[in-house]
Amino acid sequence: MPPKKKEEEKPRALLGRPGNNVKAGLVGLPNVGKSTTFNMMCKMSVPAENFPFCTIDPTESRVQVPDPQFTELIGAFKPKSEVPAVLTVFDIAGLVKGASEGAGLGNAFLSHISATDALFHICRTYEETADGDVATHVEDTVDPVRDLEIIANELLQKDIAFVESQRGPLAKEVGRDGKAKDKKDKLAATDKILEWIKSGKDARFGQWSSKEVDVLNEYNLLTSKPALYLVNMSEKDFLRKKNKHLPKLHAWLTENRPGEKMIPYSAAMEAKLLEMEDAEKAAFLEETKAVSQMDKIVVEGYHTLQLIHFYTCGADEVKCWTIRKGWKAPQAAGTIHTDFERGFIKAEVYSYADWKSLGGVDKVKEAGKYRTEGKEYVVNDGDVIFFKFNVTAEGKKK
Repeated sequence: MPPKKKEEEKPRALLGRPGNNVKAGLVGLPNVGKSTTFNMMCKMSVPAENFPFCTIDPTESRVQVPDPQFTELIGAFKPKSEVPAVLTVFDIAGLVKGASEGAGLGNAFLSHISATDALFHICRTYEETADGDVATHVEDTVDPVRDLEIIANELLQKDIAFVESQRGPLAKEVGRDGKAKDKKDKLAATDKILEWIKSGKDARFGQWSSKEVDVLNEYNLLTSKPALYLVNMSEKDFLRKKNKHLPKLHAWLTENRPGEKMIPYSAAMEAKLLEMEDAEKAAFLEETKAVSQMDKIVVEGYHTLQLIHFYTCGADEVKCWTIRKGWKAPQAAGTIHTDFERGFIKAEVYSYADWKSLGGVDKVKEAGKYRTEGKEYVVNDGDVIFFKFNVTAEGKKK
């Protein structure tokens, strides 16, 4: 008897804001290398000194997402204009223990985190600065697992306080009108969420129904936001790929943050690379066998936000259009112009992979890989799309 087919897993409902105008925030304790890392990612200068609370207001930048496919399409189409995909990143000042109760500059910083859609958690394993000075630490000792637990607890406590503040008035409304099903359902979802986070678990790791996800998205909880963990090492430890804290960090993430990624890197080395001429940089990387991690961090951050992109290609312009994973063709068309979504007729689609392997658009057509897709088509990362639409002056299809 043939084995039973496994049932396909239903895609999890997407926590967070539904649009594609989303951003990531760099968070961590003071003086772990957030601003230095931000400088490397964005190639821009913000204060990055060796003392706590150097960054007071979050600094925002739009970082180009490295994309070899985009580069190849530009080389082939030779357009007049090139528009890459970007990742919006915030550098947020450091949290301290007790921030959820206002310690340090806590409440302001937590509100900055609330305005983001994903978090880059930065911790450090180094004891000294690149110059050999003692690198001060707000907790006096270097322990990245402890640091991550401090941040995790502050975010969780803030979420608990917020949900409790929402539950009280909601329960009163339900008490006044017990027949209001929507309010009763929202109260039930709120109670389930509160029980989950009070047990010490981040909201994003729960199993939620679509209605519960709607409530979570309305509350915009800090622990609903997906995370990427960046481990800032000394140049020496990064080059030798060894540090006593790495196994402990890996074990903590495996147990407490299943499915989320950790990227070790050295902000000190990245800063050095940024100052080198191309030939010197190439020689250094060849000699040390090192690889810069900045591109990887940006790309993983983009994917952590559940972002993908499709291309529009022609002699005038090659452009990456950022959308959320799972969007259908009309939604994707709407990123170009709202008329494209309202008057959507069809999408002419081919994949970058087919274009690359077959050797151009004409070859794609000859191979039958140039497709016409309708409203239910789910756009794939790397699709090249030409949309057809039609709207009248009144906004209706002809």
